[in-house]
Amino acid sequence: MNERLPLMKAWGWLCGLCLWLVGCVTAPDPVVPPGGVGAGSGNGGMGIDYVRIGDRISVSFADIPMTSPTIEQRVREDGMITLPLGVQVMAAGKKAGELEAEIRAEYVPKYYNRLTVGVKLEERVIYVGGRVRRPDRYMYVGEMTVLKAINVAGGFDEFADRSDVEVTRADGTKLKVNCKKAQKNPVKYDLPIYPGDNIYVNKRWI
Repeated sequence: MNERLPLMKAWGWLCGLCLWLVGCVTAPDPVVPPGGVGAGSGNGGMGIDYVRIGDRISVSFADIPMTSPTIEQRVREDGMITLPLGVQVMAAGKKAGELEAEIRAEYVPKYYNRLTVGVKLEERVIYVGGRVRRPDRYMYVGEMTVLKAINVAGGFDEFADRSDVEVTRADGTKLKVNCKKAQKNPVKYDLPIYPGDNIYVNKRWI
């Protein structure tokens, strides 16, 4: 019986991984509406070495009975990531080393006697295009909003429709922002921007 235990655990890992991969294809990550949990938590007041909402991270598993592929996840707006065997971990607000330790604790000793976890953050960028003075890809270096991102790109040009700005999240969610309202009431209308977001300023039609 003891000799079959590692094989049973390995088979459980493989089945769980297959189910997880299918779920990733058929069910998109849930999105918290603007003004909800995601809009005001997860990134506030953190240094650049912390995992943030919108970050794409790679999670690797080693020292287990079978080879596991590297898992690539984008941190959802609720701050969570989903890993094989249905394990969900709060990633936002943690350094890479802290997240590695927390992931390991979810699997050891419940599924494995030994496990080494590696977490790597990909480059953080945002995209600003349309009617701005310097449309381009920009590094995401800290707390950002729609207006701040547009300022990084040189601000609106003379043909910009400041009431018609589109934000496309990394997961494909599209949002509309009225920057005229945002300039008057940034707390209510100036949405937060996360790594991987695309901001597009539409043209003003006269």
